[in-house]
Amino acid sequence: MDEIFLSRHALAGSNRDGLASCTAPGEGLTREGIEQARKLGEALADEEIDLGVATDHCRTQETLDHALAGRDVPRIVVPELNEIHFGSFDGGPLVDYRAWAGAESPTLEAPGGGESRAQAAARYARGLRIVLERPEGHALVIGHALALRYVLDAVEGLVPAALMAWPVEHAVPHRLSGDDVRAAADLLEGWSRRPSFRDPSQEGQAAS
Repeated sequence: MDEIFLSRHALAGSNRDGLASCTAPGEGLTREGIEQARKLGEALADEEIDLGVATDHCRTQETLDHALAGRDVPRIVVPELNEIHFGSFDGGPLVDYRAWAGAESPTLEAPGGGESRAQAAARYARGLRIVLERPEGHALVIGHALALRYVLDAVEGLVPAALMAWPVEHAVPHRLSGDDVRAAADLLEGWSRRPSFRDPSQEGQAAS
């Protein structure tokens, strides 16, 4: 894999309602989200894309469908890139999960059978490697906010933060080389083994 366009899914029902939503398939796109996904396709119209990648969630698959409408591009689902498992916070207000997450260790699993941030990072690294090992040269990968924030920060050499200081916009493509993504996967896998959230003083670097 030479190049990956990485994008968060377009606006979905769970985003509109401010919910933590990790159970697949989940809600699909809103009308605004459909328009965002179409504009994502327009932004990539002149780019070579020979593989589409989504997660188990409707919001990523529908975004991919609209973004690649009219293109004969094979598509795969990579569950390893699914939303982090929120445990008992699933279906409730996302602000409740964020309040819990901001105060807890990266190794602590969300109550109710959820994941820790370290577990999620290791899973994201596995998902990235699945994509990287594909024979196609150029992929459009539609994922979720936390995974994208982790990957985009890792490309800049930053380990995860306790909370996402910089939001990931819906349906905006990020062009990454295969080498960038390999380095990000290595960083996330290594961090997952000995996780410690980064110093808040590094937050300015993540915005650059």
